[in-house]
Amino acid sequence: MILVFNTGSSSVKYELVDLKAGTRPVRGLAELDGALTHRVEGRPPYLREGPFADHAAAFSAALDLLTDVRPSAIGHRVVHGGTRFHGPVLVDDAVMAAIDELAPLAPLHNPVNLAGIRAAATAFPGVPQVAVFDTAFHQSMPPEAYTYAVPREAGARRFGFHGTSCSYATRRAAEILGRPEPDLIVLHLGNGASATAIRAGRSIDTSMGATPTEGLVMGTRSGDVDPYLAAELGAAVLTRRSGLLGLTGASDMREVRRRAELGDPDALLARQVYCYRIRKYVGAYYALLGHVDAIVFTGGVGEHDADIRAAALGGLERLGIQLDPHHNAAHRETISDSDVRVLIIPADEEWEIAHQAATLTG
Repeated sequence: MILVFNTGSSSVKYELVDLKAGTRPVRGLAELDGALTHRVEGRPPYLREGPFADHAAAFSAALDLLTDVRPSAIGHRVVHGGTRFHGPVLVDDAVMAAIDELAPLAPLHNPVNLAGIRAAATAFPGVPQVAVFDTAFHQSMPPEAYTYAVPREAGARRFGFHGTSCSYATRRAAEILGRPEPDLIVLHLGNGASATAIRAGRSIDTSMGATPTEGLVMGTRSGDVDPYLAAELGAAVLTRRSGLLGLTGASDMREVRRRAELGDPDALLARQVYCYRIRKYVGAYYALLGHVDAIVFTGGVGEHDADIRAAALGGLERLGIQLDPHHNAAHRETISDSDVRVLIIPADEEWEIAHQAATLTG
C-alpha cells in the first residue's frame, strides 16, 4: 500500500491507498486553522481540535495516528519541479536540494512539500519516497507554447500546474473512451482553475504559466490581464484579491452562485466573465488540436456546477459540442455523446500520486 501526502499552503491531506483492492483504508486532513479529521475503514472518525501552529505541528499530529501503518512507498505532491523533473522521482538528498532551490517559484508550496518529505522520512525510515511534481505533466509542451516573448536573458518561461490532476483525468478519460492516447481539453475548475490541451495523451499547452496566476478566472487570481495592470496593481492584488473575490467580494463559487440566484448583478457578471474566459480557451485549444475526442470537467466547480458547464460550452454546437441537459443536471459521467464527448471526471490527485509512486517503485 502507498501512503500519500498532498500538502497545501494551509493543510496536510493524507491517504493510505491500496491500488490492488481499489480502497483507501486510511484518510485524513489536518487544517492549520481548523482540526484534524482521521478516518479508518470500519471505525468512527477521529477528530482532534486545532488550530495547528504550523505545518510541522500538523504533520506531527497526523504521523502520531499513522504509527501502525506500514506503507511500501510514500508519495508526495510537490508543486514546482521547474525544468528538472519530467516525471516522478525517488527522493534523495539531491532531489530535496532541488525542491528547496525551486522554492522561490512556489513559495507557499515547495517548502511545505519538502517539510512533509522530511517528516515522513523520520517517521518511516527506509521506506522509499517518491516526489510527484505538478509541473511535470506539462514538460511535454513545445517551445512555441512555453516561450514568452520577452528578452531571453530574463529566463522566463511557462510551466503550467494542475499536472497531477490532468494526468489522472487523462488516464481515466482514456479508459472511458477506449482510446489509449486521447486528444482532450481538460478543464480543472476549482479555487484554482486551468485549461489544458492534450494531444495523444500529452500536454501541448496549458493556461497557467510561469505562476498559477495566468489563464482562467479563479477564486482570488485574476487570470489573464494586460501586463501593465501587474505594474499598476501589484502581484499581491492579482493573486490574492482578484478573480471572483475582486468581482464579488466572495472567492467561493458556491457563494457567488447563491448571490447570482438572488439576482446580485456583480455575481451574475462574475459568472459570465468566468464562463466567457473558459469558452475562449476551449475554442483556442480546439483550433490548436484540430481534433478533440472529449472535453473533461474536473475539480470542485467543474464536477458540481451544471450551470457553469452549460454556459462555458454554450454556442459551440458547430464544433460538435452539445451537452445533454438532463445528463448535465444529473452530473453524469458522460454529459454529451455528441461528436466531441463531454465528461465529468472527479479529481483524484491522491490516487494518481499513489499510481505513479507504485509504478516507479515496482
